[in-house]
Amino acid sequence: MSEIRSALKFFQAYIKEMIDIGGDNLPKSISTRLGIKLGRLYKERNSVADLETRLNQFYSALGAQSNTAKLDGNTFEVIVEYPDKFCPIGGSYAPKHAPLFQHNICMPYTIGLLNELIPEFHTSFETKKCILVDNQETCHYILKLEEKRNSSQ
Repeated sequence: MSEIRSALKFFQAYIKEMIDIGGDNLPKSISTRLGIKLGRLYKERNSVADLETRLNQFYSALGAQSNTAKLDGNTFEVIVEYPDKFCPIGGSYAPKHAPLFQHNICMPYTIGLLNELIPEFHTSFETKKCILVDNQETCHYILKLEEKRNSSQ
């Protein structure tokens, strides 16, 4: 496990350095693009299931247990539990780094994935809990989908 954690810490340092050198747009663009690629992979393998299943599969690959619940028509509560107080994307407790990882990695990746799978919706997030901020084992956010307006109307 320590080898995996070391690799993740390298990744996190790499992201911070990339942002320091090139600004926010580079990691946002890469994260969005990687999310889109995962969405396409789901489509190609005909493994496009409901939104809850897709998100649960994604977080399972990161070593987490997740629960996605529909709050109303287009609003979902997503709670992700990791085995310890360590996020594979952002690392350990570091409140000043949380926005950096949330806005440049986590959200763009998930938005890219969802935009590919459900292109008829705009996606937005409201973060409730983050391991980097709360020093807990939980990532918790509200996911909102807003139907895109047809441009021909």
